[in-house]
Amino acid sequence: MVYNWINIIQDYLLPPTCILCGNAGFDNHDICNSCYQRLLRNNLCCYRCAEIFETPAASPILCGRCLSSHPAFDETYAPFIYQGEMRHLITSLKFGAHYKNARLLGLLLAEHLKITAQRPDLILPVPLHKARYRQRGFNQAIEIAKTVSRELQIPLDLTSCLRHRDTPHQTALTAKQRRKNIKNAFSIIKPIHAQHIAILDDVMTTGSTAHELANSLKKAGVSRVDVWVCARA
Repeated sequence: MVYNWINIIQDYLLPPTCILCGNAGFDNHDICNSCYQRLLRNNLCCYRCAEIFETPAASPILCGRCLSSHPAFDETYAPFIYQGEMRHLITSLKFGAHYKNARLLGLLLAEHLKITAQRPDLILPVPLHKARYRQRGFNQAIEIAKTVSRELQIPLDLTSCLRHRDTPHQTALTAKQRRKNIKNAFSIIKPIHAQHIAILDDVMTTGSTAHELANSLKKAGVSRVDVWVCARA
């Protein structure tokens, strides 16, 4: 009840405004209905890695990559495609420190998860190496996860996993290079008692990072690992 009153007061004093165009936001979100409708939905995809399909399928199916090489994670939830307005929201958060974007991205992701995903015991944002964290000043996955955690009332785990290798940026790498680049990058540094964990990140490109982190979690005794991302590239 107190939290609802805080929202009401905040919306009255600082009404939601679209981050993308400056018009009035809708449904207490910092995005207008017109810009919201332009976000590309990832409705046709592999249920395990969310790779985008060009043609619809009659039932949930796996892509060729997941059929030939089973990833360590079990299912991926990626409601949007990493293009246009969604790409702008993510890149301006990650590289421009536009923290307001994190709240919007978290709300959009949480709304999708509320109606599609099985609830995990914990949410684990993909950790940054300490050198990358010092350079950027924040972890965009954690900033998005804070809103998702609050909306779904699922605790965050920010201490069990460490990224002990400062891997180069993955942007310009091929899928094979990404897998090699991220190999053995994570360590589980304390016991994890949860059986179902959701890894959370901003965007998935090949799934190499999610696979490596999920593999570490399963070696530590976790039974199920899902991946929650705002968008799929």
